[in-house]
Amino acid sequence: MKNNELDHIDKKILQMLQKNARMSLKDIAEQVYLSSPAVSVRIENMVEAGYIEGFHAVVNPVKMGYHIKAFINLEVSPVDKEKFYPYIAACKNVVECNCVTGDYSMLLEVLFPSTDELDQFIGELQQYGRTNTLIVFKTSVEHRGIQF
Repeated sequence: MKNNELDHIDKKILQMLQKNARMSLKDIAEQVYLSSPAVSVRIENMVEAGYIEGFHAVVNPVKMGYHIKAFINLEVSPVDKEKFYPYIAACKNVVECNCVTGDYSMLLEVLFPSTDELDQFIGELQQYGRTNTLIVFKTSVEHRGIQF
């Protein structure tokens, strides 16, 4: 990989890994017409260059008892952010926290077993500012890889 640029083979490898990170080097190699060691080197280079940040299992939250998925908008004042970030990083039910533009400064994606537990969490969050919560009924498009 020259100058940290991806070629069409690297992109094809990334697309395959995004669909199935457990795909064997042999199977990838067959699809990109390279040897397994050559594919391995390309993957290692993409990891080192920061294109690949990790390999993860996708776990079904409902099977794990998390039946409630919600998005919470939270208005955090700039002076409270220093205290807020460590707090929210320690919250196990928060699967994502984004600092955003608009009427609210934070957008959180959370998973809870029940609405009672979600309600309790929202009450705790309100020490940092006002909230607006959206409970998800159905997800029509799950997290998916980057398309290129």
